[in-house]
Amino acid sequence: MSERRTQRIEVFGRVQGVGFRPYVHRTATELGLDGWVCNVDGHVELTASGRPGDLRELVDRLRGQAPPLAAVRRVEVRDVPPEAAPAGAGFCVVASREAPAAAPREVPPDAAICAACLHELFDPADRRHRYPFVTCSDCGPRATVIEDLPYDRARTTMRRFPLCPACAAEYADPADRRFHAEPLACPACGPRLAWETKTGEEALRAAVRTVAGGGIVAVKGLGGYQLVCDAAAAAAVAELRRRKRRPAKPLAVMVGDLTAVRRLAYAGRTEAAVLGSPQRPVVLLRARRHGELLAPQVHPGTDRVGLFLPTTGLHHLLLAELARPLVVTSGNLAGEPIATDDADARRALGAVADGFLTHDRPVHARYDDSVVQVVQRGVHVLRRARGYAPAPLTLPVPARQPVVGAGAQLKHSFTLAERGRAHTGTHTGDLADAATLDAFEAGYADLTRLTGITPRTVAHDLHPGYLSTQWARSGRFARRIPVQHHHAHVAAVAAEHGLTEPFVGVAYDGLGLGDDGTLWGGEVLVAGLTGYRRTGRFARAPLPGGEAAVRHPARMALGYLYGGEPLGVPRPAPWLTRPFTQRLDDPVTRLVRAMVERGVNCPQASSAGRLFDAVASLLGLGDTVSYEGQAALALEGAAGALRAGALPWRLVRVEGLWVYDPAPTLTALLERLADGVAVPPLAAAWHTTVAEVTAALVERAVTAGAPRTVCLGGGCFQNRRLLAEVDRLLRGQGLRVLTGCRVPVNDGGIGFGQAAVASALLADEE
Repeated sequence: MSERRTQRIEVFGRVQGVGFRPYVHRTATELGLDGWVCNVDGHVELTASGRPGDLRELVDRLRGQAPPLAAVRRVEVRDVPPEAAPAGAGFCVVASREAPAAAPREVPPDAAICAACLHELFDPADRRHRYPFVTCSDCGPRATVIEDLPYDRARTTMRRFPLCPACAAEYADPADRRFHAEPLACPACGPRLAWETKTGEEALRAAVRTVAGGGIVAVKGLGGYQLVCDAAAAAAVAELRRRKRRPAKPLAVMVGDLTAVRRLAYAGRTEAAVLGSPQRPVVLLRARRHGELLAPQVHPGTDRVGLFLPTTGLHHLLLAELARPLVVTSGNLAGEPIATDDADARRALGAVADGFLTHDRPVHARYDDSVVQVVQRGVHVLRRARGYAPAPLTLPVPARQPVVGAGAQLKHSFTLAERGRAHTGTHTGDLADAATLDAFEAGYADLTRLTGITPRTVAHDLHPGYLSTQWARSGRFARRIPVQHHHAHVAAVAAEHGLTEPFVGVAYDGLGLGDDGTLWGGEVLVAGLTGYRRTGRFARAPLPGGEAAVRHPARMALGYLYGGEPLGVPRPAPWLTRPFTQRLDDPVTRLVRAMVERGVNCPQASSAGRLFDAVASLLGLGDTVSYEGQAALALEGAAGALRAGALPWRLVRVEGLWVYDPAPTLTALLERLADGVAVPPLAAAWHTTVAEVTAALVERAVTAGAPRTVCLGGGCFQNRRLLAEVDRLLRGQGLRVLTGCRVPVNDGGIGFGQAAVASALLADEE
């Protein structure tokens, strides 16, 4: 008989809450090994005894054949005395224990219902038939139910539901896929639906009747409440918008399967794969103009529609009963965080919903739906939330001490970092008031406890008015590192792709405070993680009324027409601007023009995003907006798939920087508009112009000695057309082009970029 060995094996990564212990048990038993496995703090520890070859096979399988929701980062193996796992004792799962964390702990994201559970849901012979909370080791809630680690039922919100004998038998059976599945439940022992005094099936039927009758239902989901109505009922969608105070921002639509998706929109192979993935994000797709119609109020002003497939058993039941596409949007009022607590939900949504379909399992952590889009077959995350967060990302320069990137103001998300791992918090929303600040602080407290990361250093934006900056400055941190907004944007892209060497960063967005005290937003930087220098920018223009100019693109247009930075080319002539100014309200036009000419309450900004707004207004696509990026989205939609040559443009040298002067571009735009050229080809020409300008700005930087790797960041690169055209032109110059994929290019990625910069600076100091 071969000599036996006994080994202690520790597995680090996302190995709790993903069926890893049952997998270890099955594998070790199959190989004839003796020993045990348990959760220890944030990792898995096992002791195994047997033939050396079988032990090697066990370790190989742990590294390379882990369960689908697991992510093994590191496996450590050492020999231990034979008595640690006596021969003939068999292999078992033992109680979890706590120990000092050897590495930051990973919290598994929620995962959509798996095929096996879905089959049970609709199988009349199964004891979980039509049970909305069906789940197993391979699917279901994780981050939204975990209260503490190590991950055991007693440390989740499921501790309130003692297992019935049948579920307890499954939980204890190594051959069952629910072996040690902590969210395990059934109709006899698990959470129950409720609608007023009704429960179970009666509650579900009440919700179905309400939606079918044109009503709005608040549904308690995994990470908070969602508002649901019939996506084809124009009156219902319009009423939802009125009550929710969301007049124009597109609404997500849930459908039952890929066939239903393709009746509403065009979905290729990559889109289909991500729609059906365990993350189940909302995927932005090009809507069909002819086919099964949605209410026009679902996605006004854009040809993109956000579709997703059901995440939970409850979603599947609703769709099966209603047999129609459903609007499923965040359960909140505009600008507020998603409601999670039942009492708070009734207070916040009582005037929005016609009824509440709730249940008795608490929502521990707030998680909105993730949003992605596919550009050139690459998946780009625009909102990193349910299904993706808080799974960690790798930092190219490990954080030598715990760090938090506090994030920005819009699309807020923070990042915790330690030892090369960056854990992104979920999407909070726009950090604009006490309610969203409270949501941020609650999410921060929860994730620091779960990961075991207690930041000593905070990285934050330069803008003193951001609530995230104020939070960073008032917190108990040993060190504060300010990070310029656009440096954070491009650093996020570089860090995601593992760059440690310098690169050219192109950062196009709405607004961010520059290190010179002015507002930036159309920037070309030569950068590394530890610093940058500015080599190019867009021309400055005034923001009449400051924040009011963001809400009113017509003001931005007036700012460019009457107060754009003088760079040697005249602004558009009065006869060209007159049709535009006459279209506006005359007193407002006179007031804004006076503000611009006198420089009163008109901060200057070199913003690409604000220039997109101005062009959209000049083309009649939106003088006033109700959400960030609305005008630019309309401009992208108007361009469609049309091809058009660029409008005239020029670069000039100003104070050592190459500066894009939009005056000749705007003049040509207005001339062609006056000549009767239609808006779509002009919108297409505008995108071509910005792409060519960008390529020229980068080419000048590279000619002067800048690196040949380019990182594209900032919210403007959510524009699929702009991203594709810039990427094509830069690659045509032989450059390497990178952009955000797993990390949002918008302000949702700022916290990650801040953490990457701070980690690199701290490492440099050591």
